Formats: sequence, structure tokens, C-alpha cells
Amino acid sequence: MYRVCKIFEIEGGHFLSKHKSRCKNPHGHTRKIEVVLAAETLDENDMVCDFKALKAAIYDYIDSFDHTMLVNTDSAHYEYLSQNFERVIPFDAIDPTTEAMAKMIFDHVSDELKKGISYTADDGVNYSIRDCVILERVRVGEGLSSWAEYSI
Repeated sequence: MYRVCKIFEIEGGHFLSKHKSRCKNPHGHTRKIEVVLAAETLDENDMVCDFKALKAAIYDYIDSFDHTMLVNTDSAHYEYLSQNFERVIPFDAIDPTTEAMAKMIFDHVSDELKKGISYTADDGVNYSIRDCVILERVRVGEGLSSWAEYSI
């Protein structure tokens, strides 16, 4: 298998309402998000896919997590936060752990691949991702020393 990885970096906050210690308080992380695609063969350009196509397909979604507060919809604070702040991302009845975030991003990228990804650059060149390319995993880093991932 050939593999490629596109890395994004964002800043964001969360709190874990089910946590018994400090993580139950609002806090933030620098997060490195790694999206790994794989294929058994290379395309006509000898690539799994062009990074431009992958970035174009998922950048807006990944960027939607930047400078946000991730909140469990069951949290007593969810309603207040969602009504008083612009960038709140709800996690439906689950704490917004790094594991849950990795799965959320995995599911989105997987759906985008199923729809078919094609991108036309400013110079008129079309980049697409072949149907045989699979999403292998999404890894989300939490600071410099920890990560969680979701994979097939």
C-alpha cells in the first residue's frame, strides 16, 4: 500500500464534563490533525493523490474547528455557550475527547471521498482523488505528547 498524509494545525478549546479531575474545566490545545489516505496503485502522476485535491476537499471542515469550543450537548453549559459564543461545536451526547474528534473528522472525510473529490486550481488544472483511494486513519494530536486516532 502507498500512503500519503496531509497535516493541519488548529487551536481550540474543550472541557470534559464526565472527567473527574482538571479536564472538566475549560482548557485549550494546539492540535495537529493528520489525514492518511492509501491506495494499492499510483495515478498517472505517480501519486496516491495530489495534496491540493485533498486540502481543497477538507480544509474548510478542518478550519471550522479552529478557535472553537467543543462541548457535549448534555453538558449543563452547552445552551449558554451555544447562545453566547459564535464558534461552539456540539458533540451529541458525548464528551469532545480527542478520540471523538478523530472519529468526527474521519466520518466527514470518508463521506467526502464517497462523493468524489475533484478540484480545479487557479491555473485551470483539475485535480481529483480516484475511487480506489481509501481513508486509512485520522490522527488528532493534543499538544506535543499525546494523540488519538480513528481508523478503518
